[in-house]
Amino acid sequence: MSWQVESQRNGLRLPQIDWWLDAHRPVARSFVSHAHADHVARHREILCSPPTARLVRARLPGRREEHILPFGQTERLAPDCTVTLHPAGHILGSAQILLEHTAHGRLLYTGDFKLRPGLAAEPCAIPPADTLIMETTFGRPRYTLPPSAEVFAAIVAFCRDALADGATPVLFAYSLGKSQELLAGLADARLPVTLHPKALEITRIYEELGFAFAPGAIFDDTVTEDRVVVCPSQTADSAWFKNIPRPRTAVVSGWALDDGARYRYRCDAVFPLSDHADYPDLLRFVEAVNPRRVFTVHGFAQDFARDLRRLGREAWALGRDNQLELLLPGDAE
Repeated sequence: MSWQVESQRNGLRLPQIDWWLDAHRPVARSFVSHAHADHVARHREILCSPPTARLVRARLPGRREEHILPFGQTERLAPDCTVTLHPAGHILGSAQILLEHTAHGRLLYTGDFKLRPGLAAEPCAIPPADTLIMETTFGRPRYTLPPSAEVFAAIVAFCRDALADGATPVLFAYSLGKSQELLAGLADARLPVTLHPKALEITRIYEELGFAFAPGAIFDDTVTEDRVVVCPSQTADSAWFKNIPRPRTAVVSGWALDDGARYRYRCDAVFPLSDHADYPDLLRFVEAVNPRRVFTVHGFAQDFARDLRRLGREAWALGRDNQLELLLPGDAE
């Protein structure tokens, strides 16, 4: 008997064990894969990794029952089901959940994940499973990211050119995850960085959790002159941002691969650096997990499920219409 997965407006629910996966509105019990706001709510009871628990407490204070499970440690979640968390490579503490049920087999839910090595997150694991639920943010072939080293070289050049011109390079990035990735990636260039107050708070938690950044690389968040500034894009209209002298802006995101991204974001440059798996890595992940059934969620879920079916795998986009294709003579089966 296979796992049953319910796709509801609030997210995904596993009725066999009555747990939710990354429910985005309060429920009784939910696995929280990581601490980004769209994966966290005021649940009564959560299951997560130790770094995620610390970050959730900082970002969403309040009382809750916490089941904190270190990576690789297996515990019993229900009488007939065990649970193990594995790193997802998305941000610090991001976790995949592997459930092993006596009747339904092994189910792996990735949450947001990334196979490419990151500078501020644990390396992604690839445990085998019978049923795979995977995020497919970049589930179209055109989302093939260049090597991170090339992207960082371009970011460093952008920053140095701006500073040489008397401008302030501003890199728009999420406070949690992307800001710390940028901070680590700019360390070898010895570029001094000012973080937005929200990003600075999160970075201090990273340090508290044992992640070391280059000494002296982070400046007080009130100092922006002759610095690289890293801040969320939502701060562009804030009083804090208006104190930045001669800003020259860049968005750091996988969506930089889209045509016209620079004009849509109304910035001076875009850089395709992402904490999500790109299309080739999505395919590679499925091949390595080798599940009997794949469920896709988020992003281009229908497109990626269709591509997997064309490769001969059973795949369905959860909560979406799944139009089955009629293979013509000569098509791959």
